[in-house]
Amino acid sequence: MTMSICETCGTQYPDTPSHCPVCEDERQYVGANGQTWTTHEALKSTHALRLDDEAGVLGIGLAPDFAINQRALYLPTDAGNILWECLSLVTDEAVEALQARGGVDLIAISHPHFYASMLEWSEALGNVPILLHEADRDWVRRPSPNVQFWRGDSYRLSDAVTLIRSGGHFPGSTVLHWKDGPRPGGALFSGDAPHVVSNRRHVSFMRSYPNFTPMPPDAVRGMQTRLAGYAFEDVYGFTWGRNIIGGGRAAVDASFELYLSAIAA
Repeated sequence: MTMSICETCGTQYPDTPSHCPVCEDERQYVGANGQTWTTHEALKSTHALRLDDEAGVLGIGLAPDFAINQRALYLPTDAGNILWECLSLVTDEAVEALQARGGVDLIAISHPHFYASMLEWSEALGNVPILLHEADRDWVRRPSPNVQFWRGDSYRLSDAVTLIRSGGHFPGSTVLHWKDGPRPGGALFSGDAPHVVSNRRHVSFMRSYPNFTPMPPDAVRGMQTRLAGYAFEDVYGFTWGRNIIGGGRAAVDASFELYLSAIAA
């Protein structure tokens, strides 16, 4: 079976479809040259995986940049070793590097734009479970028993690690809260909702980032309510260097107020 990867969003499909529903959705876009595809093997011939320190944790991303250009993070927690987010490319070297650190016990992903080649990663790491929110089930392009869905507004993985449904960007958009790591004070791993902005002092809230569609106020208030009560010093965004290190809780709280006042004006 030929499995194709969309060159705009990085999602892997079990065949070569005529279109990419992820990119045709109003939160994403089809490239100026129309729908284009690659394969995992072709991607391997043009790209490698960069493994580098990302504010105290191991980051993994494609080099050169590809598609949305998210990076994954390796989190050694009391809930096991978690791969947060996923990528379109898997390499033997990257898998060996992760195994040398103790392996991966589970994959957790914030939202459908970062599902990428999640099943390839799961299989390469020993068929580890992939945790996704039930509300985004229909966006899974390659169903598998390795994909496990959780429900509700939070899913506690351990005393220190909780998945929280932030919502807004997608109904099941998820953040990961690590109460006591990687630095004192804990961290929020946010994907796209909330989204760490370029100045790394604020976050923002968009239904579509490439198309500049704002998130409705009710969705932002819902996110604000669901994140209340979680303490964290750091916020890790979706790609390299897009992090708030120190003062993260205060920055997120201020950003809620800034956004809601601006959109109401």
